[in-house]
Amino acid sequence: MTEAAEAQMVESGRPAADGDAAGLDAGTDGPAVLSSEVSVGRPMAAGRLAELAVHDLALIEKLRISFEPGLNVLTGETGAGKSLLIDALGLAVGARADTSLVRHGSDSARVEALFDRAPEPLICVREVSAAGRSTARIDDESVTAARLASVAGRLVEIHGQHDQQRLLDERWQRDLLDAFGGLEAERTATTTAVEAWRLNQTALAELALDPRELARRLELQEHQVAEIAGAKVRVGEAAEIRGRLSSAQHAESIARGSGEIHDLLAGEGTGARETTAEAARRARDLAKLDERYESLGERLAGLAAELEDAGAEATSLAESVEHDPAALSRVEERLSVIYSLERKYGEDEAAVIAYGERAAAEADRLRTLEVSRESRQAEAARLLQVVAATSSVLSRGRQTAAQLLAKAVEEALGGLGFRRTSFQVAVTRRPAGPAEPAVEVDGERVAFDGSGVDSVVFLIAPNPGEPARPLARIASGGELSRVALAIKQILAEADHTPTLVFDEIDSGIGGRSAEPVGRSLWELARSHQVLCVTHLGQIAAYADAQFRIEKHQRDGRTVTEVHRLGADERVGELAQMLAGAEGGAGARASAEELLDRAEAWRRSARGE
Repeated sequence: MTEAAEAQMVESGRPAADGDAAGLDAGTDGPAVLSSEVSVGRPMAAGRLAELAVHDLALIEKLRISFEPGLNVLTGETGAGKSLLIDALGLAVGARADTSLVRHGSDSARVEALFDRAPEPLICVREVSAAGRSTARIDDESVTAARLASVAGRLVEIHGQHDQQRLLDERWQRDLLDAFGGLEAERTATTTAVEAWRLNQTALAELALDPRELARRLELQEHQVAEIAGAKVRVGEAAEIRGRLSSAQHAESIARGSGEIHDLLAGEGTGARETTAEAARRARDLAKLDERYESLGERLAGLAAELEDAGAEATSLAESVEHDPAALSRVEERLSVIYSLERKYGEDEAAVIAYGERAAAEADRLRTLEVSRESRQAEAARLLQVVAATSSVLSRGRQTAAQLLAKAVEEALGGLGFRRTSFQVAVTRRPAGPAEPAVEVDGERVAFDGSGVDSVVFLIAPNPGEPARPLARIASGGELSRVALAIKQILAEADHTPTLVFDEIDSGIGGRSAEPVGRSLWELARSHQVLCVTHLGQIAAYADAQFRIEKHQRDGRTVTEVHRLGADERVGELAQMLAGAEGGAGARASAEELLDRAEAWRRSARGE
């Protein structure tokens, strides 16, 4: 039996046949793409989680799970490892690695997720070593964890207790309202306008110089420009002067040596020039007898001329050596000027000249500073008008969306058991302080930031006759869970994340309120694949696929295994969830009734 088939037995409790619908295609190197369809709601988004394989992660030694497109429910005793599977999935999509998750005695933990993404399935692998090293791969290509998160993180959204707490953050509430209202373009326009205003303010701050400081800086720049320009420094001038001074220090030796060179080359009677010229005449005479000497004669004549020129140049160089003390003093003063400029402005003449050019440009800028400041101030006023205009459009969109969202959430909460609960979305504007940047919107002077001019607060009144209060001040754990689910259900149409994961969605919810939550999750799973960890049978009854997570002892070690439940097994599992292990026939009858009721409701929802 293949490893894939063995994994299938662990998952389903039965042998895997060729072409089994659980997702393993016989005769292939890997798992096939699942083909199950959901019949209610908009089409399932491509990119859902098809399989999850885990090796040596905490209590999990080895398992592979094939998930269905709709509602997948994970049940089992507390501590069996249900949330551990969610942690494993988080690793596969780029969550921070925790070495404590590596199974004791193993070198590393490995998680592999297969996503049914067009045009080809996507395979994401994460390995965490006990030594702390983490590696990630996408389709066998090594990537960083950040890259893994950017690719696979868009396919899975995990909602746990922390995510429900995030719902209490008013900034997050504002983001949810914008997503519901489809206000991305208006939000972007506002953010862009505010950023442009901030950049202009930064530039304006750089122009904010005290008039006395401006005058001081301008005087300094002009002085530097005048000093450098007045010196008329040339690149290489200092080297030339140092050469001239060095020659002057050895003028007598240079003059004597130059004379000797001249005499040797061009001296009368004994110079090399006359000797060479005589040799040239002899060669020309021989050329009359043998033409081969003609070229030799020309070469010797050229050498004679060259020797004469060299002798003359030696004399000229000797004559160019500075002898006048006054002239030498002027040259030394010039070199001192160049050295002084280099100490102030740069290491050589080129650096001094470049400094002067920069100083001239800065002086020009300072002279026009006041004009630039006036221009920036006018631009600031114009940009504030743009901020006000874009913020007004965004704010009106929020006001409209707030009414629709409040009504939709209230209706969704009614379906979740909050039949007399009032839900409101308050959109308000904060008046700006005296020294605070502000824009005028609808005649009000209001503060703003990159998100606009609005504050958004979700208000709830669970009991009739009581005033609505901020969600953060009044919602219990169970209420918060259901509000989060209601909002997620409403935003599902705007949310293109293929797989939604709910860990402990039933926190704080009693049996009476659980069945509406199960129905809501099932409806949400018509347009998204949903994975849900739950302790409540009333929720599990609405699953398209139910998996039991349980712990066993094997060779003296505790291991977690996953078993996909068949119809009869689901009855037993729900009975235990409803009444415990000793529930008996009555609990089984209640479980069967619960499953029948759920199936009847689903048929009704499908219009059957």
